[in-house]
Amino acid sequence: MRTARLLGTGRSFYHVMSRVVDRRRVFEAKDKEIFRKILRNQEAFSGVRIVTYCLMSNHFHLLLEVPDRETLPPLDEEGLVAVLPLLYEGHVVEGVKQELERARAAGDERWHREILSRFERRRGDLGLFLKEVKLRITFYMNKRLGRTGTLWEGRYKSMLVEDCEQALLMISAYIDLNPVRAGIVSNPEDYRWCGYAEAVGEGRRAQRAREGLGLMLSEALQDPDFRHDWRRTLPRYRIFLYEEGREVTGDPALGQRGRRGMKEAEVDEVIEQGGTMPARQALRHRVRYFCDGAVLGTAAFVNAVFEREQVLRKRFGEKRTTGARRMRGADWGDLRVLRDLQKDVIGT
Repeated sequence: MRTARLLGTGRSFYHVMSRVVDRRRVFEAKDKEIFRKILRNQEAFSGVRIVTYCLMSNHFHLLLEVPDRETLPPLDEEGLVAVLPLLYEGHVVEGVKQELERARAAGDERWHREILSRFERRRGDLGLFLKEVKLRITFYMNKRLGRTGTLWEGRYKSMLVEDCEQALLMISAYIDLNPVRAGIVSNPEDYRWCGYAEAVGEGRRAQRAREGLGLMLSEALQDPDFRHDWRRTLPRYRIFLYEEGREVTGDPALGQRGRRGMKEAEVDEVIEQGGTMPARQALRHRVRYFCDGAVLGTAAFVNAVFEREQVLRKRFGEKRTTGARRMRGADWGDLRVLRDLQKDVIGT
């Protein structure tokens, strides 16, 4: 039986990850461009905001802001006609427009509302956003590769993230540093298919990426207008990103070697010795908590989710009375997770 996803109440943030079946490296540069276009088009239609993202050759990461559906402005005919070309080919768009015209000509308001509601109910929904994105990528890739069937390895993973700057900055840096950890680039801005690199570029695409990254800062969580001030967002995120992804400079006299990222053996040794390492070093590696931790945030936030969701008590057993669990392997500050992961919490 499938485990029910943990969903927030009202406006919520989620880290989402999904892999290609058999983890095959199928996404080439041109595919990632199409992938990014599909993501941005779906964002424009759905009202789900992309805070940041990273598209790799066999998987992707997204940090999404899913709005409170009650706060989404209703979709009127003008708005629908404007976004339809982002989702469908011309003949489909024309068909919907003609149906709307017939409903208006007949003076049938109920028919007209039903047409709009077909699209309205697909907005502001995490599951539908991911379903439509993955289906569109599957159709495109199957056609390009001359294949059929599923492209993806099971369900996507999703993690509820607290709407606080500490948690959102940490997850954003983890996502944008994916290509650095993989040894593809030395700096995240050199990898074209991540949110940070898109934001430091130019043009309309850069503006959308900047607005997304601006969502994570504490001021933006209180004041929606703050997200548009890239002059304030960039220095803070760039400093954080570079601190967390900092290259290690070695000293040969002390037997230390400079390297782009921590070696797996060295990380394992630190963990086995019971020591901790700074989060900025751990973020250069795969951190299991950020995909499998279920809920990330302060102890108060994780405990509140645990108290609210009765299904969690059944899943974890009656003996468990609190939700928040400490994260091992590094100094994660005040951040806690729901799942008490024991093995391989930090990998390569």
